[in-house]
Amino acid sequence: MSDGALSQAEIDALLSGGDAGGGVASAVAPRGSEDERVTLENFLGAAVDGLSATLAGSIENASLGKPAVSFANRDVLLEQLPDTVTVIKADFNAGFPGEHMLILPEDTAKAIAGLMLKTPEDEVKMEEMALSVISETGSQLVGTLITALTNKTGNKSIASISPEAVNMPKATAPLPGNDFPVARYQVDLGDGKKQDLWEVFGSSVSAGIVRAIKGGGTTAAPSRGGSMPGTGAHSMTGGMQGMGGSMPGGMGQTNVQSVQFPNLMPHPTAQEQGNIGLIMDVYMEMTVELGRTKKLIKEILGMGEGTIIELDKLAGEPVDILVNHKLIAKGEVVVIDENFGVRVTEIVSSMERMHEMN
Repeated sequence: MSDGALSQAEIDALLSGGDAGGGVASAVAPRGSEDERVTLENFLGAAVDGLSATLAGSIENASLGKPAVSFANRDVLLEQLPDTVTVIKADFNAGFPGEHMLILPEDTAKAIAGLMLKTPEDEVKMEEMALSVISETGSQLVGTLITALTNKTGNKSIASISPEAVNMPKATAPLPGNDFPVARYQVDLGDGKKQDLWEVFGSSVSAGIVRAIKGGGTTAAPSRGGSMPGTGAHSMTGGMQGMGGSMPGGMGQTNVQSVQFPNLMPHPTAQEQGNIGLIMDVYMEMTVELGRTKKLIKEILGMGEGTIIELDKLAGEPVDILVNHKLIAKGEVVVIDENFGVRVTEIVSSMERMHEMN
């Protein structure tokens, strides 16, 4: 360039390890076990109905097709991605600890956010509210996947970090550094158009999942504390071996095995990571709203005793229950010893809360 500045394409190429002079360097073919690929693809294919149902719970008639799993590396996957993507980082932190993420084209993320927020897609800006909606969608999908993994492997300790969506150039996507399996889904958001969604597993995560599915054991969840002195499997084994390698009287070699002790501490889910106990004694304002209406200033100034104000709620319709002015539930008015009260009849879903915030 005449002014010596780099174009965005050249910057992206440099960040992705490509040739800044134009064109990306040829990607090295990734390596991976065919058995691992097939096992993971079969598992995800069996879990896709549950994932589709989860997606359809937020977006009417949305669905996911069965994924195709292949091995990739950073260069290979970057060639498949559009220039700008939305990455939902959802690493596993227990069960099968390691890297895990969902990757959407920016246009697909905007379409999802638009449908959830009831906003035209071309008016969606990938800012806090839209990214919050995408994060919530990712959280629901990851939760469904964890349930499927738990049912399949019997490992009840599986958990992930709270999924967080970030919009970024593809060259800055936090992909694993070595070869890794990636599942490519076809997403239908109810309009019949097929859009891509990629799910990336770190190599250690994939290997642990496949080993557990095939009955070879599961990856232990991170320890919450050290073993008590003298009670660990390693200490007990060593002590037994120190007593002698064979039984008295030439009865043969002793078969010594490690003792596996159960974990006494439950592993927290992603939602339990924060210590909510710290805020349990904090007061919050709770109000019950019978209804609302809008009036001209001249109408308000003309009010007096006996004026009837018509609200936007029908007789018998549930009233809104708000905490710090945010809708959390609906209920019906009751009378308790001459005092008004409210019986909760419905807890508002997280999606409805987001709509209210918007």
